[in-house]
Amino acid sequence: MRALLQRVTHASVTVDGQTIGQIGPGLLILVCAMPEDDFDTVRALALKISKLRLFKDDAGKMNLSLTQTGGSALVVSQFTLAADTSRGNRPGFSGAAKPDVAETLYLQFAHALRDLNIPTQTGQFGADMAVTLINDGPVTLWLDTAD
Repeated sequence: MRALLQRVTHASVTVDGQTIGQIGPGLLILVCAMPEDDFDTVRALALKISKLRLFKDDAGKMNLSLTQTGGSALVVSQFTLAADTSRGNRPGFSGAAKPDVAETLYLQFAHALRDLNIPTQTGQFGADMAVTLINDGPVTLWLDTAD
């Protein structure tokens, strides 16, 4: 799985003019399932994210995890994280998991975060979404379970 994490003070996702997910302080997680991913991959990524020390402690150092701060997660499916830009000017996305598999893994990922007691909101798989955020820091990290 690939994930792009952004530490936020606020994030929301809107579909057809309706806000379907929003969080206060926490992480906006753009996630892409890859063909080799399975439930073990999903759980490992959720656990890794829950423990990453991306939030400031009282001394202003990034020493606290999402679970330690009580922050939330907004998970948005984004197959474009699988973009292949090695040829030409139009990215290819054939490296992403097929939609039916990707949707299942995406929902399992959100559920895995909830199982770790992280309040989690989601976007809508396959929808044209408008995502807004206030990036805090800014802090943005790229994770790839294949690495």
